[in-house]
Amino acid sequence: MSTDYQQARAALGARLRELRFTCPHGRLTGRRLAALLGWPGSKVSKIENGRQTATPEDLRAWAEATGHPETYEELAGRLAGFESHIRSWRRALSGGFAPLHQSLSTEIDRSAVMRVWEESVVAGLLQTPEYARHVITRYAHLLGGAADIDAAVRSRTRRQEWLYQPGRKMRVLLWEAALRSLICPPAVLAAQLDRLSGVIGMDTVELGIVPFTASVKIVPANGFWILDERLVVAEDWHAELWLDDDENIALYSKVWRTLEESAVYGADAHNVINAARRALEPH
Repeated sequence: MSTDYQQARAALGARLRELRFTCPHGRLTGRRLAALLGWPGSKVSKIENGRQTATPEDLRAWAEATGHPETYEELAGRLAGFESHIRSWRRALSGGFAPLHQSLSTEIDRSAVMRVWEESVVAGLLQTPEYARHVITRYAHLLGGAADIDAAVRSRTRRQEWLYQPGRKMRVLLWEAALRSLICPPAVLAAQLDRLSGVIGMDTVELGIVPFTASVKIVPANGFWILDERLVVAEDWHAELWLDDDENIALYSKVWRTLEESAVYGADAHNVINAARRALEPH
């Protein structure tokens, strides 16, 4: 979790503690507030000490229970301010995949150049519909909720129209593991590899593969997207991070360039893809 995010969460907790201490009818203990709200006794302490992120519903209940209902808009604004940089997968998926895809699609539509690194899965804008279905389904099973998988696949497929618009450029780096991970049946992966071979040579796509045999200067981990040098979208198991500060954008750009030093392109990339494709054929 980023330091800035944690500091903002701690600051929100301190503000909530202040509201508890200044109730119009007298200071509330943490235990008493938890009882009024029907929460576990430890929840108040965790929120106030920055160890748990309050939801908008938590904030409204807190403001009302402490006699400060007028502060809800302020509290919600604070939460929105730092949660815009880190989106819990569980919370984001509670509304289904469609809103999640739409927010990223909006940022992609604004972008002219994207640099992408994926270590274990084919980048979304290069996925076939069936491959995308299996990837999205796996995440849905892991995180729960989000039954609109068909809508998510359609949304991801429509997003690929970006690749055919003049003035766009997608520079993609994939670790060889992304070509071999059987997140889907072999036949689906074979079709996906054929799709990758087909994008080599497209005006709008520059595809590099980091082979298993390549010497690497940094651990090939953590997929991320850099959009126009203005936004980094990085994924982890628990959340998606949106980073727009100069320091983090510079760091991820340096990581991308370092990984690029180990990548192969053109005919050499074709050879790595074809080797993965042959490995899927029955012997």
